[in-house]
Amino acid sequence: MSLDAPHLAGSVDATGMKIGIIVSRFNADITEGLLDGALKALKEHGATDQMITIIHVPGALEIPTIASAMAQTGRYAALVCLGCVIKGDTAHFDHVCRVAMDSIGHIAECGDIAIANGILTVDTHAQAVDRIGGAHGHKGAEAALTAVEIAALLDVIEGIEGIGEQT
Repeated sequence: MSLDAPHLAGSVDATGMKIGIIVSRFNADITEGLLDGALKALKEHGATDQMITIIHVPGALEIPTIASAMAQTGRYAALVCLGCVIKGDTAHFDHVCRVAMDSIGHIAECGDIAIANGILTVDTHAQAVDRIGGAHGHKGAEAALTAVEIAALLDVIEGIEGIGEQT
């Protein structure tokens, strides 16, 4: 690796950035905690209420539908997906997690918009609580700041001459 090669890094400055947050109502005690952490982190990093759109959906399976629709508008720099799926006694958990994760991943792989996956997939309610400010940090805040950093990197990449151009 050449030391002269450009090194890109994103920032977590959300100033002036239009951010969409899609949050599931299912397991609302957890998802509202994720939302609170995301909003706090965004505001600490320059976001304003006027630049944040919050959309509540029934559950984790509905998050990718709304995220895709928001991405297609071209109005948002970043999207934050927040939800919580807690394992039950049936295979439903596995299917919901797989479809939600794969669908969010598909939006992300297009490379058109920064999207962060803050959907918790846990075995117990206690594990979810540990991820909204407990022993495992705050996954809502982490997702929000990840989305901001990726949006900043996408802006940098878009502005670099020669990146993405065919020769």
